[in-house]
Parts: sequence; C-alpha cells; structure tokens
Amino acid sequence: MCSSLWHLYLIRTASGMLYTGITTDVQRRLDQHQRGGGAKSLRGKGPLTLVFQSPAGDRSRVLRWEYRVKQLSRAQKEHFVALQEQALPHFGLEHSALAAGKSAPAR
Repeated sequence: MCSSLWHLYLIRTASGMLYTGITTDVQRRLDQHQRGGGAKSLRGKGPLTLVFQSPAGDRSRVLRWEYRVKQLSRAQKEHFVALQEQALPHFGLEHSALAAGKSAPAR
C-alpha cells in the first residue's frame, strides 16, 4: 500500500477552460503540463495557471473527488474555484483528519 498524499488540482488554460486532475506532487505535474506532457487536452493551451489544489488523502478518496468535480457544470466549477478550501464541504467532498502537511490553496 502506498502512503503518498494525493491532491486534487484544477488548472485554467489561456482560453479559460478548467482542467481537473490528481497527483501526489502538484508542482511536478503542473510543470509537466506546462512542457506539453501529460494530458493531451492541455497541450498547446498555455499558459496554464493552477487555480485550486487540495490534499485529499489516499488515492481512492482523490479519485472520488475528481469524479465529483468533473461532473460539475462550468458555472459550478467556477464557484468551486472561487470558494477554494471552503468548496470541499459545500460540494460534499469531506476532508478526513489529514496528517500534517496540508498545503495552502492556490491563489
């Protein structure tokens, strides 16, 4: 079993599209996306801006979170981003008692 802390993140493209993803290292993943690696839907869509990130705990939980966020309408995703950390309970994404190391929301 892997004990890595998984994160949910949202990236805004130059055209305003919001991309939702998961990773154990948000900065590494953002750098990959910026270089054109990773998700095909982000290639050539830069500059990319990290607009939300939150630790979710284990991979199982972050996959559930990702699914829930991807089901939201564009307007709901914009609201989610605007609320930052307060968005989690508002959208039914509970935080377990995460260990130390919780990251601050992206601004």
